[in-house]
Amino acid sequence: MRLDKYLQVTGLIKRRALANEACKLALITVNNVIAKPTKEVAENDIINIKLAKKELEIKVLKLITSNSLKKAERTEYFTVLKEVDRE
Repeated sequence: MRLDKYLQVTGLIKRRALANEACKLALITVNNVIAKPTKEVAENDIINIKLAKKELEIKVLKLITSNSLKKAERTEYFTVLKEVDRE
């Protein structure tokens, strides 16, 4: 699954267009490499997300096979390794 789609479906970023833009602005890295929105996400990838109010580091636990997830199921697909609130 594409990185921008993965971020949108898991709810880490609300819209795919925002995820796409964040990638283009080099705010998202996968395994410490700046990632394009088309980067294919794999299990055990480490994704760093640096947004205006929050910085997240997550580990992909398993891949998503559908185009949507219930909110209760989202945390089964990733684990948060580090979360920092910015002010």
